[in-house]
Amino acid sequence: MPQGKSLFSTMVRAGRTTYFVDVKEAKNGNKYLSIAETRINGEERKRVSLRVFGEAVQDFRQAVEEAVSALSQ
Repeated sequence: MPQGKSLFSTMVRAGRTTYFVDVKEAKNGNKYLSIAETRINGEERKRVSLRVFGEAVQDFRQAVEEAVSALSQ
């Protein structure tokens, strides 16, 4: 999938792992959430990406908020 137009971008570093959280716009004008994780293990660098489209973004947000709340308990 080609990269969309970037509307927002932030990064979180956690040791040898870096998370990238982006809001992008597809060619058709739809916005989506892109979350990528990059890990460095010795000489190897691995990258995993997740894209959340459409109304699933709100459901995804709620699920993350519930998970964060569970971590606090």
